Amino acid sequence: QVQLVESGGGSVQAGGSLRLSCAVSGTIFSISDMAWYRQAPGKQRELVAGIPPDGSTNYADSVKGRFTISRDNAKRTVYLQMTSLKPEDTGVYYCKLSNSLRSYPSWGQGTQVTVSS
Repeated sequence: QVQLVESGGGSVQAGGSLRLSCAVSGTIFSISDMAWYRQAPGKQRELVAGIPPDGSTNYADSVKGRFTISRDNAKRTVYLQMTSLKPEDTGVYYCKLSNSLRSYPSWGQGTQVTVSS
């Protein structure tokens, strides 16, 4: 059974930083596409950043230059370093896993990030 466990959320003031972690078990992490999504109240879930097995990265325009996604295959963990946080970054952040061994993606339970002005 695949499990994704997020941690690191919290409340910060604008301009602050947080680092989210997503620990994976139950599948082969090194071959998995990993991504972070977020969902603000009343809005659709949106892609924040992604990192495929080759370590390349992609970001939503709204977070480029402020957020950094990374992965540690030995620890089976993906990270999202968030800096210069803005109130509009507020939402529940979810980790997503996809790989060729599974017919559908897996999601974590989400971690709340709240940025106050």
